[in-house]
Amino acid sequence: MTGRAEPKEPAILVLGAGYAGLELWHALRRGARGRYPIRLVDRHPVHVMRTELYELARLSEAEGGVTPWVVPLQGLLSGPADALLTGTVEAIALEDRSVRVDGENVPFRALAICLGSVPAYYGVPGADVYCHSVYRLSGAQKLAQAIRDALSRPPGQAQGKRLRVTVVGGGSTGTEVAGEIATANWSKSVGHAVPSPEVRLVVGALPFLAGLDPKLVARARKILGAAGVELHEGKNVRKVERNELELEGGVHLPFDIAVWAAGVQAPPVVRSLSVDHGRSGRIRVDEHLEVPGHPGVFCIGDVAEFTDPRNHLPVPATAQAAVAEAPVAARNLLHRLRGQPLEPFVYRERGVIVAVGTRTAVGRVGGLTLGGRPVLVLKNLVESVERRSATSHARGKQD
Repeated sequence: MTGRAEPKEPAILVLGAGYAGLELWHALRRGARGRYPIRLVDRHPVHVMRTELYELARLSEAEGGVTPWVVPLQGLLSGPADALLTGTVEAIALEDRSVRVDGENVPFRALAICLGSVPAYYGVPGADVYCHSVYRLSGAQKLAQAIRDALSRPPGQAQGKRLRVTVVGGGSTGTEVAGEIATANWSKSVGHAVPSPEVRLVVGALPFLAGLDPKLVARARKILGAAGVELHEGKNVRKVERNELELEGGVHLPFDIAVWAAGVQAPPVVRSLSVDHGRSGRIRVDEHLEVPGHPGVFCIGDVAEFTDPRNHLPVPATAQAAVAEAPVAARNLLHRLRGQPLEPFVYRERGVIVAVGTRTAVGRVGGLTLGGRPVLVLKNLVESVERRSATSHARGKQD
């Protein structure tokens, strides 16, 4: 664990340096004005741009380089030298108001849990063993390298067949990964002409892109079809073996590379807490984003389940929602410490954009359903703004 020097008094701890945690930390710094020590805890010394990890061709061309996908945390944080605590959160003791980081107990005055998520395998045998994942940078790098290595083999080894890639998960992540693999310029990545992979997308029992506007779904389906992506819908995966998926009803799908993008869940350290949990182990929070029964403990991002009182539906676990929650949670945390009234969180979705390959995307923005290259440009612009928002803190402009 680095950054061990303990503050003179228990600090406000922010657990996790993803989109939620980083935005919340900076909002706390602005609001606290030096009155309270604030520490950011993460197991890595960098912030990962997770919304860009589906860019597998770029990852393969980077050959292990990570600069386009990470921002060093030390340069983003202002304040005392111990503002960043690098280590793994092993346990959270809400009653004792402490967090165990790499074997050491760190007390907290108030707490924000923003630990992100991990892949959810739903008990499917072999899924975690034989499938790649893109929910973390290391996993996306391994998948990109596996595709590149497979395509680089001499034609005789592949017996003239196209590389078979199967993606499990019909949500936005699975759609973006399948579209990227099917349309990327792998010949450029490999260095010589290669046939594009044969891509299957296993949607499962839930509808394709469930919850999104039907017009957007129809556009995505059409674009994927034109890219050669084959959709398998209506049957969940029962078992994964080394080179084959078994679906419900005894359907078998052979593959050379499989990708699991069927969903995420709260990490074990969050699922083990004695609090009210919602779907996939997320912590149910109240209208102020606070954990019921634990004043001064807030939870946002992928690990939180906030039910919108207007429609009684959970707010989606997206980067957009996490960034929206952060300033409200920061204000409420400081209000709790000062004995001031808390404010309710109101979610306003700005739009939804899903990349469907390297050259196009579909989205719903401002009530309009759009598709094509301009929508992809808009998606890239939004992500670049998020990156600039994070990196601008490095120059102290926001504190």
